[in-house]
Amino acid sequence: MVTTFSADRLAELRDEDADFVLLDTRPADSYDAWHIPEAVNFPFDPDAELDGRLEELRDVVGDTERVITVCAKGLSSGNLATRLESATDEYDVATVDGGMKGWSGVYDHVAVDVGGDLTVVQLQRRAKGCLGYVVGCAATGEAVVVDPTADTDEYAVAAEEAGLTVAGVIDTHVHADHVSGGRNLADDLAVPYYLGERASDRDVKYEYTPLERNEVLEVGEREIKALFAPGHTSEMIDLLVDDRALLTADTLHVDSTGRTELEFSDDEGQRGARLLYETLHRTILAEPESVVVLPGHVTVTADGEFEHGAPGQAIRTTIRDARTEIDLLGLEENEFVDRMADAGEKPSNYEEIIECNRGVRELPPEERVELELGPNNCSA
Repeated sequence: MVTTFSADRLAELRDEDADFVLLDTRPADSYDAWHIPEAVNFPFDPDAELDGRLEELRDVVGDTERVITVCAKGLSSGNLATRLESATDEYDVATVDGGMKGWSGVYDHVAVDVGGDLTVVQLQRRAKGCLGYVVGCAATGEAVVVDPTADTDEYAVAAEEAGLTVAGVIDTHVHADHVSGGRNLADDLAVPYYLGERASDRDVKYEYTPLERNEVLEVGEREIKALFAPGHTSEMIDLLVDDRALLTADTLHVDSTGRTELEFSDDEGQRGARLLYETLHRTILAEPESVVVLPGHVTVTADGEFEHGAPGQAIRTTIRDARTEIDLLGLEENEFVDRMADAGEKPSNYEEIIECNRGVRELPPEERVELELGPNNCSA
């Protein structure tokens, strides 16, 4: 019988540098758009036969003793694994339960050292590069969760592992690349759910506690200040924590900025780009150069790799390094606006995801996962 294991176990094997070939059985176009690092493609249908293709498969996997198969949901990969095991005993064969859907739910919990009596855990979603946070006071054990995905158990576990109790949940904006778990997590924990005060302009349908410009939220002995940061969206807030760390969401990433045309689509993002330019230069870059920048995303390439850093390593920069290393920040305003007009392919199903996050559309978990499959594409 073919061995089946979870996507989390696959991540562990990759981190251990285990010797295997990962065989992706999805169609070539799906594989080309987005796949797990180092996977090779061998398209195979859920009801296909292996007859006549064994030599082709040997050529694809090369000199290996272990083959692990993966597909979108586990159907075609399971079929191939079963037929391969029946056809030959030259490989140790296994398949990934849930396929790419399962891979989309793999997280790393990474402690970020920003100094002081402050606990910061960065939750990294490997497949999409979403970065959420648990930010807490080490002295009192009180914490807030920032920008959680719909996999809310990950955030509850991360807080518990850090010895923290969640007292509030904050979404920095109405996300376009993934379904937020913010209000569900807040409801589950019976704690306040926060958005920026201008979320009302986005016609958000569910209840939330508005954070006003420069409002300070006390978390134990720590202070979180809400900075109004429009550009990626009109209601965006960034969060300055104890003047040590700045959670920049999709305002500023470690190697780029957020894109501006997902909400501001009427003029190809020009209004958003001018708002973002002002936010970056008058708000973000006005902070002390030593402030640690903690973004809301890291770009994941089509090959499934983080474009900056690696899973399990803190994705961070500083105001100083952002100023000197990100080319976009050195442009004059009109150049910046022109550059932002060509932000590349939009996130998959972003309009439907925005509707979910505004509370005008409800989705069962299975449909939510389908909407989110693929890269985040939130960087400019």
